[in-house]
Amino acid sequence: MKKNSFIEGTIVATLGILLVKVIGVIYVIPFNAIIGEQGGALYGYGYNIYQLFLGISSAGFPFAISKITSEYNALGYKKAIQDTYKLSLKLISLISILMFILLFVFAPQIGKLIIGSSTGGNTYQDIAFVIRMVSFAILVIPFLSVTKGFLQGYKYITPYSVSQVIEQVIRVLVILVGSYACIKVLDLPLKYAVGVAMLGAFFGGLVAYIYLRIKIKRAKLLPKNISEDKVKITSREIVKKIIMYSIPFILISLVNNLYTTVDMILLSRTLSDLLDSSAKVTESIVGVYSTWGIKLNNIILAISTGLVTSLIPNIVTSFTKGDMNDVNNKFNKALQCVLLVIVPLTLFFSLMSDEIWTLFYGNSYYGPIVYRAFVFTALFGGFYTIIVNTLQGVNKYKLVIFTVLLGLGINAVLDVPFMLIVDKLGLNASYGAVIAAVCGYTISTFISLYVLRKKYGFNYRSTFRVLPKYIVSWICFIVVILLLKIIVPDGLDGRIIQIPILALFGLVSFAVYGLLCYKNGNLRRVFGNKFDKMIGKFIKI
Repeated sequence: MKKNSFIEGTIVATLGILLVKVIGVIYVIPFNAIIGEQGGALYGYGYNIYQLFLGISSAGFPFAISKITSEYNALGYKKAIQDTYKLSLKLISLISILMFILLFVFAPQIGKLIIGSSTGGNTYQDIAFVIRMVSFAILVIPFLSVTKGFLQGYKYITPYSVSQVIEQVIRVLVILVGSYACIKVLDLPLKYAVGVAMLGAFFGGLVAYIYLRIKIKRAKLLPKNISEDKVKITSREIVKKIIMYSIPFILISLVNNLYTTVDMILLSRTLSDLLDSSAKVTESIVGVYSTWGIKLNNIILAISTGLVTSLIPNIVTSFTKGDMNDVNNKFNKALQCVLLVIVPLTLFFSLMSDEIWTLFYGNSYYGPIVYRAFVFTALFGGFYTIIVNTLQGVNKYKLVIFTVLLGLGINAVLDVPFMLIVDKLGLNASYGAVIAAVCGYTISTFISLYVLRKKYGFNYRSTFRVLPKYIVSWICFIVVILLLKIIVPDGLDGRIIQIPILALFGLVSFAVYGLLCYKNGNLRRVFGNKFDKMIGKFIKI
């Protein structure tokens, strides 16, 4: 296996994650056709609760193992790295079994909490069934996550990324084949189709874990006879470090999932209890938040996730060596990558929400309306994810805990009032939940940036200096899309016709945007001279 540099690792991780997310979006076209909006809402109820419990059980471990592995590798402690991985597997086995039991036993109570008094749609028994089905994945995914963190810490990003693709492919096959067989072949009730689809996470994780263990064995990363390190590090010290590093990561993952879960529950209860929406309308809107909108947002989040995957081991290595200039440079490059790629992608998804939604999910009244605003939670959430992982890379755990809890608290407090205000203004109530989430992320972001500057002397001049160039590029990007909307006829509702429409809008708008970024030097600043020269040759051709 070959180790990857920061930019190379970022590109490999991003491409891998992007492929995973694209598969995750494409499969929902047939999946949506099989289970419909009610089934999508039921899938979202179960999957979001699973993600919440998975975050509690394992989210911190892969990042903690990556951080510890990077740290010990920089110091040359090979035996300590091996001991860290083995001890982490023992710890995760205990936690995952406990989380599985809690989720399986209390599934009915969770179902009642989600839907409240709403009737006419999914029942709490249906929700409890799908939650119990997906809970089996908690017995496998944590082990896969820890193994990914181990390889990430060594900067082996390629097998990390390949395992994600394998996991997603197997998962999607189980989802589509299983749900189709239940509905179309066996004529079973909807909950069984969704329940079988939930098992896809278990089988996907199992196959991916086996693949990574084979790669580790072939690379001889866990030799049986390994010499002792110059400095003896005890198991107790390692376990303490794993726990200390994991808690903030677990909290971050928990809070990120809580953003979605809190919005999902409060949106459902507000629409049904305070705004008297029907069960069909409520589940249609909530389905965007809990399932269908998230699938589309994952394409955008793939880029920030790819950045984080490469950013963590590189920042930890530089920080361990005391090279704060390199830490600051990598951080600014990550910020500029967000500005260069994620912002225009978010704008495109928002402006083209009607066409994108119709392509993937068919005609829907509420889907495009809700998603038009919901997509911005991916932008602000992804931006904050990069910042918060940098904070952890420089050991600012208390600040991480404070900012993530503050952001979640702000979101939860503002959710219902903003929904009611937005509804009074004649807009969709879901926009209020988006505004509340953006407020939470924004305040957390500004506090984090301020502390990084005061505590570690971070400066953002290199990013702020080029910000006007990005703004001009974004404005031109928006104008191109709006002009195309005037030229291209609207009202074309078929799914197939959306493909050439999106291709035309995407090629023209991003070509103009890419040319502007090449001319103003933003491409070179983020991806380097080699990429810049390659684009230059292409333009000349």
